[in-house]
Amino acid sequence: MAGPMARRLGRLAIAGLMAAALLLAALVSPAGAQSLQFLGTPPSAAPQAGPFAPPPSGPPRAIVPGGGAGAREPHGVLPASPPGKAALGVFARFSADGPVIPRGVIWRVFADKAETSGAFPLVAESAESAPVFFLSPGGYIVHVSYGLASTAQRVTLGPVSRREAFILPAGGLRLEADVENKTIAAQKLTFDIFEGSFLQGRTSTQPYYRGAGAGEVVLLPEGTYHVVSTYGDANAVVRADVSVQPGKLTDATMHHRAAQVMLKLVKAQGGEAQADTQWTVITPGGDTIKESIGAFPVFVLTEGDYVAIARNGGKNFSRDFKVDAGHDQEVEVLVK
Repeated sequence: MAGPMARRLGRLAIAGLMAAALLLAALVSPAGAQSLQFLGTPPSAAPQAGPFAPPPSGPPRAIVPGGGAGAREPHGVLPASPPGKAALGVFARFSADGPVIPRGVIWRVFADKAETSGAFPLVAESAESAPVFFLSPGGYIVHVSYGLASTAQRVTLGPVSRREAFILPAGGLRLEADVENKTIAAQKLTFDIFEGSFLQGRTSTQPYYRGAGAGEVVLLPEGTYHVVSTYGDANAVVRADVSVQPGKLTDATMHHRAAQVMLKLVKAQGGEAQADTQWTVITPGGDTIKESIGAFPVFVLTEGDYVAIARNGGKNFSRDFKVDAGHDQEVEVLVK
């Protein structure tokens, strides 16, 4: 699990704790939310089940089978509690009348009174879909997260066991991209997800989720998101607004107008590429798009006109070239 997956899981665990801090601040102490701390080690987050492109290529699909609020709810019967304890059975729904979330939820129970250090003690945690906590009577804040979606509520537990349902409106977003109806390899793509609608002029300036991979399912609170898809590492970027619905998996395909270009500096057409060449790709207007050093640099460029400038042996050589969407090519710059 090392590498990108470990970093994503680390981001999800941090996002869950940040959400818990904000929600506890609203429920417990309106002032000084930024200074709230928590005791205890959180469990690892569950794995993630991620010109303008058109809307998603297909309608959202249900993540789990349907089932209304009365359909086989958990904790119809709670187990007996140890002496001095009461059972608290919890579960989460996608909506008030939607299905129970069957997996991927993380539960944390905090005492609702801070210690002298200002931290709210973490008293219990679970990665089960519908856990039962045996707690002493008193007040608690129960926080549940599902991917990047989370909610919390205060629960006062007396001597009698009880169950509590949580509403967690969230859905999944899975992203892909293509060029001329040909799927782009996942390793050449990244997606940044922003809250809000770019088309309506209401989008956040910082990504809500950065670096989602192609085919990765990113679990998000319901709402509208603005997706920025980057193909390669130059200027092949497209944007689109997508909608996430509770309990649904939305598949969205971003359509790029770009191609891959390999550059070579040669003494004669079809000749050997010259090593230690410095490359700059610019627009006809002089804007720098990408720079590189090597005999065979490869760039992914959005369709349009460009100038390739090669510097070797203290001399500059250049060539104009055109990029057509979906047509990868090799561009030779002649030493003259």
